[in-house]
Amino acid sequence: MPTSRTTDDFAQRVLAWYDEHGRKSLPWQHKINAYRVWVSEIMLQQTQVDTVIPYFTRFMARFPNVKQLAEADIDEVLHLWTGLGYYARARNLHACAQRVAFEHGGRFPRTRDALNALPGIGRSTAAAICSIAFEQPESILDGNVKRVLARYHAIDGWPGTKTVEQALWTVAEAHQPQSRCRDYTQAMMDLGATLCTRSKPACPLCPLQSDCRAQSEGQPTLYPGKKPRKDKPTKHCQMLLIYSPNGEIALHQRPPSGIWGGLWSLPELALDDDPEHYADQHYGPVSHQEALPEIKHVFSHYTLMIQPIAVHLSTLHPKIMEKPGALWYNPHFPHELGLAAPVKKLIHG
Repeated sequence: MPTSRTTDDFAQRVLAWYDEHGRKSLPWQHKINAYRVWVSEIMLQQTQVDTVIPYFTRFMARFPNVKQLAEADIDEVLHLWTGLGYYARARNLHACAQRVAFEHGGRFPRTRDALNALPGIGRSTAAAICSIAFEQPESILDGNVKRVLARYHAIDGWPGTKTVEQALWTVAEAHQPQSRCRDYTQAMMDLGATLCTRSKPACPLCPLQSDCRAQSEGQPTLYPGKKPRKDKPTKHCQMLLIYSPNGEIALHQRPPSGIWGGLWSLPELALDDDPEHYADQHYGPVSHQEALPEIKHVFSHYTLMIQPIAVHLSTLHPKIMEKPGALWYNPHFPHELGLAAPVKKLIHG
């Protein structure tokens, strides 16, 4: 694990590279405060920068501070999150905003441990807020930084294991400078995102290539180790677009936990269930129905094949939508709701 250069030299080289080549015009790099840093860090978890930028911009326009986010309806928060995926992040974001606004007087705590205690904020995110918003010497360990450090020190194994993760935290803290903390944190993320990429790393351009152990071995892409592969199962379902006589679509809010937690979705049936019987039992008599082209939605741990069925009702049962968590959705004058991505695709194309 030791290298031929000093810890200080590592940080100096990374910062010198950042001064010349680092990204400095990302929207969350301006008007820096703990709130903006926090929102950007949550959005950037498992999501590419280019994808996040328009979401972050819209989110800041609607919720410019933590108090306004805390006071918002969760449906509006999920609506603005639709398409980013991993919706537990949005639910935790809303819960965290309420904690900060109502228990901390609208001010984010200034220590890593206190931030780590808030909903949805882990050790690395807490450290990122401390280093970027408060210029504190706290080390982060997101996916990009893990890759840089694993290659530089030739740390073998998948970072998802405790021993490998702890080894990475040890070297991350060893390299952490005491000054220019904000720039160093951004520099390490940039290095992994732009040069030390997962495949085809640009080693000749890297400020660390002269004593990077993975580079000297000639196989940098062997680090970090990959997650053990598991066969990803494929599941199947029907999704019903149940149309009222005036063209509105029946939606139900999903439970707060689990897949698409808290989002609005279409009724789902097993493949061998009868859509007409379901609709007749729950909504009203069916005038006609048709099968639409099957769509595929990929989750991190399984693939869902969806058979959409358009079901048109002739009339409605009385009091059909009086229960909570159900509504008729007008696609021409849509509510600001959080919709599951395939549901949004089916309704709006």
